[in-house]
Amino acid sequence: MRGIIGVDIGTSLTKAVVFDEAGASIAQACTPSKVHHLPKGAVEQDFEQVLGTVATVVRDVAAQLDGPVEALALTGQGDGVWLRDEAGYPVRPAISWLDGRANALLTEWQASGVTREVFRRTGSGMFPGCAAAILSYLDTHEPDVLDRAAVAGYCVDAVVQRLTGEITVDISDASLPFVDPVTRRYDEQAIAACGLTHRRGLLAEPAPPKTVFRLGAAGAALLGLPEGLPVTAGPFDLPACAIGAGVREPGDGILTAGTTLACQVLTRDPTFDPEGEPAGMFLCTPNEADYLRAMPAMVGTAGLDWACRLLGIEVTDIGPLLAASAPGANGVRALPFLSSSGERAPFVDAAARAQFSGLSLESSRADVVRALCESIAFAARHCFEAAGLSGTLYACGGGVRSPEWTQIFADVLGRPIVIPGDPGVGARGAVLVAGEALGEPFDVDLWAGNSRTVEVVPANVEHYERGYAEYQTSLNAARDHWTL
Repeated sequence: MRGIIGVDIGTSLTKAVVFDEAGASIAQACTPSKVHHLPKGAVEQDFEQVLGTVATVVRDVAAQLDGPVEALALTGQGDGVWLRDEAGYPVRPAISWLDGRANALLTEWQASGVTREVFRRTGSGMFPGCAAAILSYLDTHEPDVLDRAAVAGYCVDAVVQRLTGEITVDISDASLPFVDPVTRRYDEQAIAACGLTHRRGLLAEPAPPKTVFRLGAAGAALLGLPEGLPVTAGPFDLPACAIGAGVREPGDGILTAGTTLACQVLTRDPTFDPEGEPAGMFLCTPNEADYLRAMPAMVGTAGLDWACRLLGIEVTDIGPLLAASAPGANGVRALPFLSSSGERAPFVDAAARAQFSGLSLESSRADVVRALCESIAFAARHCFEAAGLSGTLYACGGGVRSPEWTQIFADVLGRPIVIPGDPGVGARGAVLVAGEALGEPFDVDLWAGNSRTVEVVPANVEHYERGYAEYQTSLNAARDHWTL
């Protein structure tokens, strides 16, 4: 057993896990983070509270170990903007990737060609909760805040700065939207296209691959760990989950059914179609030969949470309700775009909104839940078609804890789904990256062996082919009518 604590700083939950040499978790802890939903689509987090969750889970897991902690491996949520000063203290609350205050700005950028210009240079689309849109919004509405800030970064590097004193950013976080994936450097013309050249100094330079930081005195006191302890930072949670799940061959993909419905496919070709739909992300990874074409849709488990509140049910009721309604949900259909900031993959539209159709007096709660779950699976298929899935498909996240919903995903996607045996997939990825950076890599084949496969039901695959065609028709019709 190596005492590397993997920490995944999620949007609503921070987890810490220690794994044995075979990749099985031997100690773990989690604690919630607070997400503040404010008027006009604003979504923020208190950085000090989030940092406190890291201290809580690290101390908890360290107390469970028989031996010493040897390193700390961090991953966490991406996008948004976490502004702080030279010492790493926030100059305003962190703005989440879920934020929608820049909806109107993003719509203007789409009309004026800004989003297309940035996509041509970086392969990444922009959405209201990405750093470019938020920074531009703040430059207009809160310029004094940007004047006080020393760095505009992300969740993981904000935590790293407080723990180690280093101002840095992982290349995966920096990828959206300003990094040219071929050069792995910021594209100055992409920054200029967003009108942010005068704020260029807020962007930290990406750390080289396999960079190892050291825990400073303040970080050591916060975590109760020795000063000088090795710390690795990144990649952020999307590529970390891909690494942790076992995605290693071009064409392999991973479905993360969490707050975000993240669909990613591995490629070793850094080129992209500059005239394609300006959506998704082209993510650099710790391995300079590997890239992830990511389509992180906004239609994840948050939609199921909404349905639970609306229908007066618990999350534990989802499985039985799915079982109580046949494929096709007795004619009920849905578009799942419930986020107040619209959609960001495989298309970007800040005005995207959900709809249900085919409802009658005979429709049940089970039909509504199944229609929503099927529509999210259709959205996943749309994303994977855009990302180029051709190999093995892996899956993780809270959504795949439901056997019924996982079966829907497999049947809609028309392929088996490999589910890693340990739920802490993001932390697994961070720890695997840490092993490489520390010069003591783990046996990735051994780690990948602890998994199960969900096979498709052929009759359902045929049914969902028709359902997906209907979904596309409804989506295309709806896009003509969405307005802010």
